[in-house]
Amino acid sequence: MKKLLVTACCLLTAGCTMSNDLAKVGQEPVLTAIQDPTTMPGYRPVQMPMPSKQPEHYNANSLWRSGNRAFFQDQRAKRVGDILTVVVTISDEAAFDNSSTNTRSNSREHGAGGALGAAINTVALPAGASADAMASVNSQSAFNGSGSIDRKEELKTTVAAVVTQILPNGNMVIEGRQEVRVNYEVRELIVGGVVRPQDISSDNTIDSQKIAEARIGYGGRGQITAAQQPRYGNQVLDIVLPF
Repeated sequence: MKKLLVTACCLLTAGCTMSNDLAKVGQEPVLTAIQDPTTMPGYRPVQMPMPSKQPEHYNANSLWRSGNRAFFQDQRAKRVGDILTVVVTISDEAAFDNSSTNTRSNSREHGAGGALGAAINTVALPAGASADAMASVNSQSAFNGSGSIDRKEELKTTVAAVVTQILPNGNMVIEGRQEVRVNYEVRELIVGGVVRPQDISSDNTIDSQKIAEARIGYGGRGQITAAQQPRYGNQVLDIVLPF
């Protein structure tokens, strides 16, 4: 009964999605409206172990601002709402080739001879049977497994992110989203994580390798992406069918 309800819900959802898709035939994908990242579904403030707060140091009668890299005001992002540029550079390559073989064979025989065997033959065993080979157990198993991974990924792009939170130790939580529509396909780039102010360059940029708890997503939606995905019926059957 539970599986039938789940199947019915999936078919109903697929029908609603189909109606929405039919209403969008011949139209370009709609871009997401600009909004506060902290109000979007799934957003959660970051909580991490923090060291004790250090007292701030001020230079009396000095024109130099503490922590600045130049005489004039530092233009790097440092407050909630400030913008900085994230240079996303991902170059990943991995190759693995593993194989394993396991073979096991076991054989056991149990019997009784002498007076005990004669008594068993007379009392317990049927005619023609012998207690010398009362029980025999044979087992054999074999396993062969192999697997290989050959992967290469490379991504180089930039995206502007907004400072959404300042942690007690001065580190900043950033989140950025970029959408680009080309013909009938929208490409999405999402970046988020925790950065140190010291890692931000003088031109207000930071490399993605210096982002802690980095979350980087690159994908798309539109006609091409839809054509690369299995149809809803296949996805439902893959979940429901046990074979």
